[in-house]
Order: sequence, then C-alpha cells, then structure tokens
Amino acid sequence: MEYLVTMTTHVPDGTSTEAVEDIRTRETGRARELAAQGSLRRLWRPPLQPGEWRTLGLFAAPDVSQLEDILASMPLRVWRTDEVTVLSPHPNDPGNRNGGTATEFLTSFTIAVPGGIPDSMVEHTKTREAERAGELARQGHLLRLWVLPATPGSSRSLALWRAAEPSEMQAILESLPLYPWMTVETTLLGKHPNDPALQGLTAGGNR
Repeated sequence: MEYLVTMTTHVPDGTSTEAVEDIRTRETGRARELAAQGSLRRLWRPPLQPGEWRTLGLFAAPDVSQLEDILASMPLRVWRTDEVTVLSPHPNDPGNRNGGTATEFLTSFTIAVPGGIPDSMVEHTKTREAERAGELARQGHLLRLWVLPATPGSSRSLALWRAAEPSEMQAILESLPLYPWMTVETTLLGKHPNDPALQGLTAGGNR
C-alpha cells in the first residue's frame, strides 16, 4: 500500500539551534535508511506560509499500523503531526517513473458526472481518458496516479505530474477528456533535500 502523508512540524519555543540541527541531521539519516528499505518513496515541500514547516511524503507500508511504526521512527516526529491519506491503485497509473529535474505538481481530482449523461458516453469518455493518460505518461508528464477515498456519486484521484510551468500544467489538465466533469486542486511541489529521488535512493533508480 502507498500513503500520502502531510507532515507538519512545530518546534517548541526556546529550543536551541543546536538541538534543531541535531534532530534534522538525524532525520536526514533516517530518511535515507527508509528510502533504502523502500518505505520512503518521495518527499516534497508544498507552498508554505511564513513560519510554516511542512512536508509531503509518499510512503509504502503493508498497512496503516506498520506505516505508523515507520513514521514514529523518524526523529522529527517528536515535534510533528502527520495526516495520512490512503492511496489505492488506479487502472491508469503509469507505474514508477522518475520525476527528473522538471517542476512537479500534485493534483487531486473529484469527478462528478452530470445527470442525464448516457452510460455509453460516460464509458467512452473514460476509455479516451485512459488513452490520454497513456499518452501523457509516455511524454513524461504523468508520473503516478492513485485512487482516493470518495463520497457516493463521485470519484476522486490523486496524480503526480511533471511540467515546465503552471500554464503548461493547466493545459495538460484541460486536455483530459474527463476535465469538463472534474473539480481540480493543484499543488506546485518544491524540492526537498531528503527526497529519495534526488539522492538516487528510490528502488530501481525510479521515483
């Protein structure tokens, strides 16, 4: 199983700079160990407000209980709260692809088909969506795709993309056949110094 974890750190007031640097150094070492084990797959920095210390992480674990053991083993956990999102396999997922050096984006989609659309049109659009996903994967834009928990009457997905800039990312999204039925939230991802992809530590040299 894979999980997206939003990790928010609050350093207690009065903590010395030396103590902060010690834990950050140990965190870097632990991140490398988890990456080598295949438990930590990616790390990113989302856009932050002044004073925020937040990281997005892609983790792998057999279940939520073992994921908690992994997260608890990270030194920064003493100052950190973690929000876990369970990611399920998506039939259009292109598999492990290296993000390279281009800008990466995380998008969450909520798809709600309007009433009155014939089932045949829905299925045809989904088929075209799968074909377009394959094209974008071959072009190096679509890196990963997962299913998110959804409410009745809608479906939700999470995708990891690569694009030169936000305008190109938006153009890619608008090229998706399901886009007219989508509500999309896009997060521009910054590089994280402990990201296994930057360290060449991901399994098989992939993301």
